[in-house]
Amino acid sequence: MLKKVSERTEAWKTIIIFLSIVTITSALFHYAIVNLYPSSIYIGGLMWCPALAAIITLKLKGRSISSLNWNWGNWKYIRLSYLVPVLYVCITYVLIWLFGLGGLPNGKMILDWAKELGLVGIGTLSPTFSVIVPVILLGTVGVIRAMATTLGEEIGWRGFFIYELRKVLSFTGVSLFSGIVWASWHWPLIVYYGGNIPLEFTTFFVVIISMSFIMTYYTFKSNSLWPAVIFHAVSNVYVQKIFPPLTSKIEGSEYWLGEYGIMFALVTFLFGIYFWRRGRKENTLDNID
Repeated sequence: MLKKVSERTEAWKTIIIFLSIVTITSALFHYAIVNLYPSSIYIGGLMWCPALAAIITLKLKGRSISSLNWNWGNWKYIRLSYLVPVLYVCITYVLIWLFGLGGLPNGKMILDWAKELGLVGIGTLSPTFSVIVPVILLGTVGVIRAMATTLGEEIGWRGFFIYELRKVLSFTGVSLFSGIVWASWHWPLIVYYGGNIPLEFTTFFVVIISMSFIMTYYTFKSNSLWPAVIFHAVSNVYVQKIFPPLTSKIEGSEYWLGEYGIMFALVTFLFGIYFWRRGRKENTLDNID
């Protein structure tokens, strides 16, 4: 953290400029999502607003875009950025199945999933292949595709924003502040697409803030934005595309399933606590690998 008052003041000015640009540019896409059809085509543009805001802010400050830590970083953190979100999503759905909050997939569900993904031939031959092949494809090709949009967010949030925050806040402060901003940035989408708004607001904020602690930790440890890009994409694919089609709904399961589910919030919260404690213990703001 910066110690001089003038440097801290300048850092806060930069943060305010960035957040102002994010708000203005995102508002245009939020309006389009709510009022224009089809709304889904504007989601990608919205996800690139943080990157646009970061680039504009850097230009206004006379700083280079190359300062955004484009280096790949240590492969250890690349691997962990894939494995950790897979782990917490798997734990979430194992608990859902164990506690009877959602059902295990049946043959018809698997076949329907295979048909949806254009794997009808494989799906009719073997239910096992009908699960394995889609999971492999979504876990590789699907993640790479998702990275095209999560990159836009992470250039802004983890590539630029948290590095400005670290000049004036502790690891806890950076993770919490950036997590609240990141979660709040999504609120028009929750209102527009959501069902049970109070519940989804609560669980989503818990999930996003918890993820913020993990992603901030890996970003600072690797000194690279790529672990966050991969982490974000993997988390989205596994919790949105892979496990929901493999879980049958029962009465009340809508409160527990998916990225807005209570179980996902509980599991990610525990992961967030672990990485918060780990980040504080290791003085993550100071000790960069």
